[in-house]
Amino acid sequence: MSYFDAASGAPLHPIARQALLAALDEGWADPSRLYREGRRARLLLDAAREAAAEAVGCRVDELTFTSSGTRAVHSGIAGVMAGRRRIGRHLIVSAVEHSSVLHSAELFDVTEVPVGRTGAVRAQSYADVLRPDTALACLQSANHEVGTVQPVGEVAGVCREAGVPLLVDAAQSLGWGPVEEGWSVLTGSAHKWGGPSGVGLLAVRKGVRFSPQGPADERESGRAPGFENLPAIVAAAASLRAVRAEAAQEAVRLRELTERIRTRVPQQVPDVEVVGDPTHRLPGLVTFSCLYVDGETLLHALDREGFSVSSGSSCTSSTLTPSHVLKAMGVLSEGNVRVSLPMGTPEEDVDRFLAVLPGAVRAVREQLGAAAPSAVVHEDTLVVDALGKRCPIPVIELAKVIGDVPVGGTVRVLSDDEAARLDIPAWCEMREQEYVGEEPSERGTAYVIRRTS
Repeated sequence: MSYFDAASGAPLHPIARQALLAALDEGWADPSRLYREGRRARLLLDAAREAAAEAVGCRVDELTFTSSGTRAVHSGIAGVMAGRRRIGRHLIVSAVEHSSVLHSAELFDVTEVPVGRTGAVRAQSYADVLRPDTALACLQSANHEVGTVQPVGEVAGVCREAGVPLLVDAAQSLGWGPVEEGWSVLTGSAHKWGGPSGVGLLAVRKGVRFSPQGPADERESGRAPGFENLPAIVAAAASLRAVRAEAAQEAVRLRELTERIRTRVPQQVPDVEVVGDPTHRLPGLVTFSCLYVDGETLLHALDREGFSVSSGSSCTSSTLTPSHVLKAMGVLSEGNVRVSLPMGTPEEDVDRFLAVLPGAVRAVREQLGAAAPSAVVHEDTLVVDALGKRCPIPVIELAKVIGDVPVGGTVRVLSDDEAARLDIPAWCEMREQEYVGEEPSERGTAYVIRRTS
């Protein structure tokens, strides 16, 4: 079995396992107590904090351990917004932030900064929406779905000139190296770099106004209430140090493997769009979308072949709407596959994946082949009724009839599937047809396409 979903959670690093077992024996006592066992636990906690702070690039007293990366994000945003409440309640986020950031942002007056088709923001876009009442700006260091690395340093410079702190969600990139300078608050999650789950990092620079929310607690400077999970914290810090030592060499190797996937998949599988920045991206992550494919069915097919991959497709059991990241980028969401390689992935596993994928996609397309579309001609426009049909059927039916209209003629696709709003324009761009726009309909939406070739 080949595990290709490290962006969701990396396998436990061997160093983390060793540190966890050792800390279970030595670090079980309360580190706030003065007796021998407590002092031993305190030494372990302090050493873990020093190692993590060195990796993050902050002072030891600026770093707090939390119960998860999500908790670090929630606490970081809430603490800064409370500390700067006299400034205002305006918060800036990118449209492709992790859901933990977007959920926190819902509590405030939020502005979403758009991204380009590669998933990257522009620093000027942040400058354009800064206001006198802006209390905080947020930007991930690298995207969790497509791997695009964001211009953190440039955005930090824009925010610094305006006197606005920048919170960086570094969950995906921290194992590969420190974040560019200029951030005010930084968060991370141990299970993304091969540490145990249930440990997050929250670093708050000195001088940033920060007011912890919730009942006061004497532990972790009041920023993370509750008894520290010391064995997991020790393992998290040990694994972060270990992966950093391997990162430079492993990044070169994994980047070559993902570049192999980026290049060969479009060659071997027709009607595929590789998404994300081709250059400024995480070493081990590559994402592509396949036309005329149900994402959930494709993931199950790959699972049967021994590959564990993820998807941002709307066609999965967990959601009926497209990934907010793919939607913000304006790229194809149907049949989406995210491959994120853990450190140490063998080259032969990638070659086997490339050998298996074309047959898996072909089988899914044959299985999902839509029946003859329900199409009628109305006022010189071919109308396709795809109401009640889910992704990817509306696009399949559009593809089947586009050749039936003359060049310059139009097709009107009726659909009540939310994914069609993203996938039909993406299909038009891939197939070099003109997407005219959408119109309201009695049920659902009418998408108008003009044949150009």
